[in-house]
Amino acid sequence: MKKILIVEGNLKEENQSFTSGGIKTHTESLKDSISYFTNKLIIDVVNPSSDENINEVAKDLSKYHGMIWGGSSLNIYNDTPEIRRQIQFMRECQKSIKKIFAICWGMQVAVTVAGGEVKKCLNGAHRGIAHDIEINENGLKHPIYKNKKKKFNTPAFNFDEVVTLPSKSVLLSSNPLNKVMGLNFKIGASDVWGIQYHPEITYSKMINLIHFRRERLLNKKAFKDDQEINEHVRIIEEEKKKSDKDSRMSELKNWLEFLNEN
Repeated sequence: MKKILIVEGNLKEENQSFTSGGIKTHTESLKDSISYFTNKLIIDVVNPSSDENINEVAKDLSKYHGMIWGGSSLNIYNDTPEIRRQIQFMRECQKSIKKIFAICWGMQVAVTVAGGEVKKCLNGAHRGIAHDIEINENGLKHPIYKNKKKKFNTPAFNFDEVVTLPSKSVLLSSNPLNKVMGLNFKIGASDVWGIQYHPEITYSKMINLIHFRRERLLNKKAFKDDQEINEHVRIIEEEKKKSDKDSRMSELKNWLEFLNEN
């Protein structure tokens, strides 16, 4: 049976606030989505920012067939001890784990370690949904987008974006807000599939996150007022009605199939 590592990107305090608010953590959502496709995986979970045994975990990464590194509310360019711990752990993972699926924050950490650069979004943030992601010619040939429509909408929540690709990266998809929505690169032992959005998270959870973070989002000027929030939620609700679960999560399914290849 294959063994994978899930890396939780959020700080322990953020996850505690999720739980107290009745919202699943990103790791819980990811586990739910994986279980939709398979129950034949051994899954370990680690949080590099807070786990005291993280250095011991880093010494034994070769036992994992793959790793999925999920989302976070952190900003990679902030020089905090917690972020430095995540960067260092990703560096160790890229030395030992062959197949990495880097989602949103996970992609930003992977890119940073590989020599790329992440900055605040220049054209605005994705606030629960990303519209009009278009797969380019390289993406159409890549297994991450097998059976995916060439242009699609998807759950997404990010205020930062990749602005410089690591050396020898292949850009796979873009949208009007972020040039880098999907990419692939190899570094060390790792074949990294990266996406700036969340196929593993439902639109319902994204709506809950908007309401849960309402005050934070208003303070960050992500929305100008409550009316704009409510109008935006209605847009996501409409997309939710049209969304197909299998299509939304096809990138995860395709990576799990990649994991099972020799």
